[in-house]
Amino acid sequence: MISTLHKDIPASIVVFLVALPLCLGIALASGTPLISGLISGIVGGIIVGILSQSHVSVSGPAAGLAAVVLSAINQLQVFEIFLMAVVLAGIFQLIAGIAKAGLIADYVPNNVIKGLLAAIGIILILKQIPHAVGLDKDAEGEFSFFQPDGETTFSELFNIFAYFSWGPVIISLLSLFVLIYWHKTPFRKVSFFPASLFVVLLGVALNALFKMYFPHFVVSEEHLVKIPEINSLGELITLPDFGSIANPQVWLIALTIALVASLETLLNLEAVENIDPYKRKASPNRELIAQGVGNIASGLAGGIPVTSVIIRSSVNINSGGATKLSAIMHGFFLLFSVLLISRWLNLIPLASLAAILLVTGYKLARIPLFVEMYKKGLNQFIPFVVTILAIVFTDLLVGIFIGLGVSIFYLLKSNYKNPFVMENEQLNIGETLRIELANQVSFLNKASIKETLWDIPENSKVIIDASYSDFIDQDVLEILQDFKDTRSKDKNIQLNLIGLKEKYKLKDHIQFLNVLDKERQAELTPDDVLEILKRGNERFVKGKWTEKYFTHQVNATSFGQNPIAVIVSCIDSRTTPEIIFDLGLGDILSIRIAGNVINEEVLGSIELACKKIGTKLVVILGHSQCGAIATAISQENSGHIHTITDKINRSVEACQHLAIDTFAKDYNKTIGEKNVQFSIDDILENSTYIANEVKERNIKIVAAFYETETGEVSFL
Repeated sequence: MISTLHKDIPASIVVFLVALPLCLGIALASGTPLISGLISGIVGGIIVGILSQSHVSVSGPAAGLAAVVLSAINQLQVFEIFLMAVVLAGIFQLIAGIAKAGLIADYVPNNVIKGLLAAIGIILILKQIPHAVGLDKDAEGEFSFFQPDGETTFSELFNIFAYFSWGPVIISLLSLFVLIYWHKTPFRKVSFFPASLFVVLLGVALNALFKMYFPHFVVSEEHLVKIPEINSLGELITLPDFGSIANPQVWLIALTIALVASLETLLNLEAVENIDPYKRKASPNRELIAQGVGNIASGLAGGIPVTSVIIRSSVNINSGGATKLSAIMHGFFLLFSVLLISRWLNLIPLASLAAILLVTGYKLARIPLFVEMYKKGLNQFIPFVVTILAIVFTDLLVGIFIGLGVSIFYLLKSNYKNPFVMENEQLNIGETLRIELANQVSFLNKASIKETLWDIPENSKVIIDASYSDFIDQDVLEILQDFKDTRSKDKNIQLNLIGLKEKYKLKDHIQFLNVLDKERQAELTPDDVLEILKRGNERFVKGKWTEKYFTHQVNATSFGQNPIAVIVSCIDSRTTPEIIFDLGLGDILSIRIAGNVINEEVLGSIELACKKIGTKLVVILGHSQCGAIATAISQENSGHIHTITDKINRSVEACQHLAIDTFAKDYNKTIGEKNVQFSIDDILENSTYIANEVKERNIKIVAAFYETETGEVSFL
C-alpha cells in the first residue's frame, strides 16, 4: 500500500496540474458557468474513481462531448433544465452498465484504438505549441480543428509569429529540457517529486525572476492559469429543474449525452489499456455504471457531464500512477485547490503546462508506433493513419467512426480473398483442383467463391471440401448448388462436393474417385509413379492428407485393381506404406516382411505384381530404429528368427568398422540403408524377368528410407 502511494500521489499531483486548466477550458468551451466545469471534474473524478476498476482520469467532457453539451445548452436555454438532462443521461449509462452493454468496446480494432491515441498526441502537440510561445486566444480545453474564433488548428500555428512572447518561450523550452533529461538527474529517485511538478515550480519561479530583473520577459496574467474566486459555498451547487422531466427534448438530449459519453468512455478505456504498462483489463460494464453514478451526482451538484479523458489518463500513466487511487486523489486535489489555494495556482504559466502536454503528446504519437503499424501491413497501417487524420480534422467520435469504416472495408476485402484455400494437387489420377472452405463462410465471401468457381477451366477435376466448415451461409450454399447443377455440367467439370453437414441442406456429391483405372495405369511411367509417391509423402509430413472416400473406393475397386507400385517394407507398425505415401485402396501392392529382406516368396510376389498386374515401380523401403536390424546386431537367432537375421548379417558385417557405442542410432540407420541395397541386389540377381525389365526401362526399382521421427521418406 505504501509503495502504491509513493507512485499514485505524485501522479495525481501531475494529473491535477494538467486537469485544472483543461477542465476550465472545457467548461468555457461548453458555455456553462465556469464553476460548474470545476464541480464536474471534482464530483465525477472522485465518484467514478471510487466505483470504477481502472485508473483512467475522469473530468469534464472531452472535445466530442463538449460540442454536444454546447449544443444542448443552446437548445434548452436554461442551465437548470440542462442539468436534468445530465442526471437522466447518468441513469441511462447506469442501466447500460447493468445490461452489460460495455462489450461493444471489444469490437473496436486495435489499429483504430492506436490511431486514436496517436491522434490525441498529435492534437496535443499542435494545440500546445501556441500556448508554449504565449498565444492563448483559445482555451486549454479546446481541441477542435475548427475553432470558435474562426481559426483552425493549422492557421493558429501561423498566428504564433504575431503573438510571440519571449517569457513563455523561455519557460517552455527550459521545461522541455527538464522533462526530457529528468531521468539523468538525482531528482528522479525522489518519487514524491515528479518532473512535472518541478516544471510547474520552475515556471512560477522564472516568472517571479522576470518580474524582478527582466520585466520585458514577464508572463502576463492572460498567459497564466485562471481559477475563479469563490465568494460563497452556495456558488458550488446548482440544482436541476426536476419539473422539466416531462419535456421530451430533455429526454432526447439525455439519450444523446449518454450515447456520446459512453462511447468516448469505452473507447478511451480501450486506449488506456493499450498504454497501461501492466496491461490490466478493466470491466467496461463497471465503467459505465461508475460513469452513470458520476453523471447523476454531477448533474445534481450543478456540473456538466463527465467522461474518461485520454490526455489526463496518459499523463497519469506516464507519471507512474499505478492504481485508481491516483484518479481519486486528483479529484480531491481539484476540490482542495478550488476552495483554498486558487490564488497560488493562478501563478502557474500556461507555458509550463504546455511543455508537460507536449511531452505527453509525443509519447502518444511516438515515431516507433508508426513504424510498428507500417510493418504490420497496409490493412493495419491505412486504418491507423485514416483514424489519425479523421480525428485531427474533425473530432474524436467522427474520427473513430471513419477509422472503423476503413477497418471494416479491409475486413471485407480480407473476407473476399480468404474464404478458402485453393491448390492444385498432382494425384495418381492426374491434376486435381482442391478448394478447402474456411471455418466460417458468410455472405461476404459469396463474390470471391463465385468468381473462383466460374473461372475453373473446362474438363477439370474439382474437390470442394467443407469438412472444416462450422457455418456456411445460405447464399454460398446456393452458389455451390448452382455450380453443381449447371456450371460444372456446362464445362464438363467432374466435381466432388464433400464435408457438407445435413443442416446445410446439401449432401455430398461425388463424381470421381481417387482410384486408378486401367488406362491411367498404362499412361504412367515409372518416374511418374515415383513423383506421385514423393508428393504423397510430402502431404503426409505436412499433415495435408487427401480425402480418400474409402466407402466409395471399396465399391470402385470391387471389379478389379490397377496399382501403380509394389512396395516391399518392414513389418514395423509405424511404416504402413498406404499412410506414409497418402494413398488409398487399390493404389499399391504392399509386401511386408521383417527387415524388408528378399526370399523366394517375396520375389515371386514382385514378379506377379509386375508381370500380371502391371505395376511399373518397385520400392524397397527401409526405416530407422528397425527392430529386425537391432536383433541381427545383438546376434539373436532363436526359433525361426534366424531366417531374417541371417540375411541382415551381411549388412552388419559390411558396417562393422563403424563405432557402435557412440553412434548406435546412426549405426542402425547405416545398416538399414545397406540392407535395402542388398535386397535390391537379391532381386536383380535372382529374377531374370525383373532384371531384364529394369534394363529395358519398363520397370524401375528404387531404394527408400523412412525416418520414424519425422515421417519423411528419402529415396536413395
